[in-house]
Amino acid sequence: MNSRLSKYDAVVVGSGPNGLAAAIRLALEGLKVKIIEASETVGGGMRTKELISAGYKHDVCSAIHPLGISSPFLKKLPLNNYGLEWIKPEYAAAHPLDDGEAAFLSHDLAETAFLLGEDEETYKKLVAPIVDKWDNLTQDFLGPLSIPKHPISLASFGLKGLLPASLLKRKFKTEKGQALLAGMAAHSILPLNSIATSAIGLVFYGAAHTGGWPLPKGGSQSIADAMADYFVSLGGEIETNHRVSSLKDIPETKAILFDLTPKQVIRIAGDVLPPSYKKKLSSFKYGSGVFKIDYILKEPVPWKDENCLKAGTVHLGGKFEEIAESEKMISEGVHSDNPFVLIAQQSLFDETRTPDDKHTLWAYCHVPHGSTRDMTEIIENQIERFAPGFKDVIESRVTMNTVDFENYNENYIGGDINGGRQDITQLFSRPVSFINPYNIPAKGLYFCSSSTPPGGGVHGMCGFHAANSVLKNEFGRSKSDWIFNL
Repeated sequence: MNSRLSKYDAVVVGSGPNGLAAAIRLALEGLKVKIIEASETVGGGMRTKELISAGYKHDVCSAIHPLGISSPFLKKLPLNNYGLEWIKPEYAAAHPLDDGEAAFLSHDLAETAFLLGEDEETYKKLVAPIVDKWDNLTQDFLGPLSIPKHPISLASFGLKGLLPASLLKRKFKTEKGQALLAGMAAHSILPLNSIATSAIGLVFYGAAHTGGWPLPKGGSQSIADAMADYFVSLGGEIETNHRVSSLKDIPETKAILFDLTPKQVIRIAGDVLPPSYKKKLSSFKYGSGVFKIDYILKEPVPWKDENCLKAGTVHLGGKFEEIAESEKMISEGVHSDNPFVLIAQQSLFDETRTPDDKHTLWAYCHVPHGSTRDMTEIIENQIERFAPGFKDVIESRVTMNTVDFENYNENYIGGDINGGRQDITQLFSRPVSFINPYNIPAKGLYFCSSSTPPGGGVHGMCGFHAANSVLKNEFGRSKSDWIFNL
């Protein structure tokens, strides 16, 4: 790749949140950058489609974005000038229980703590230090393993975060306090006795009390479109409907960044990878999958606790022990008949999602990697458990199993939406090593996907850090030379 003959300084393959973030980051330094996307639209996990009927907008993958609004990089971009509008429901999340009441994660820390009753002071002591140091913490834990910028804050967080959620649970006395933690930690798609599952829960608590758990008006596609339009305004180019099968399909450039998982990078660039590195990539572990249902409802979900209608996200699964058992089963390759179910109720807060007074609903549960089992009845039974009469308000539905997810986006190997299993062995050393995780040992090649630190989620930080590696290694630009800084 001769830079003198190259039309581009960098080419990004894939336009998920990290591909778009990497491209923007490089363009902000005045580089000539092109994005190549296999699908007809940009977005990856940020796409919104009319999956059932015209006028009803369904988020295909991501729906609620606590890390999108908290991302140190994304929140510095003028995406509001390009059509992105965040909507914050009154409650970030609700967690109904069998007695008809629910635990609530409010945007206000004091309210959340108060609603937990006997666990009020426990919650405050646990979460308040995270909220107070949130900006410092996000810069450190939303990145690769390195010397922290704020070591004291990070050390305090790490002492709690490295605990399995099953141990942190012991701090809470009430069923509500324990269940709320289970729902937060289960976003890790790991058994709750795994190391560092507490960190996931604590991050979601902190996000709720700082930027909130917002949804983008019009659907997650709005985030992708705003990022793409901003990128183009910086001089970037985007080519869609172009599937890259080999390095020959990429124009001459000094650097190539892959917003892809190891499996696709081996397919595209395997011939130039050192055998030892290729072998390590081949050993990369993918995680459990998901089964998803999108609904059109005649009316809102009839929750036992009507306050659940004030929450953008609802976690279903009952007590901590039940959720822990279901997540353990999934990790062992066994389906649960009482799975942890995640619900998003976007149309309650965003009138653009439907053309009338009906509603959309987004629901999924975790399943074993590569599962083809139809979980429709099981998910609907779980919703009905906390919202009697739910089945009566269903007008239509469409489902996606793990195979459908991988067909939709080949990065979702076996239905894994996190870019790889995010346990302690791959939390920082993804895809291969914690030292220079973005660099591929082949001239000008880099990873920028969620298969690198800090992993899954719509935050763009994998792409941001990958782009910084490109600036340093390919263009000799140190931080002191950058035009843009956090």
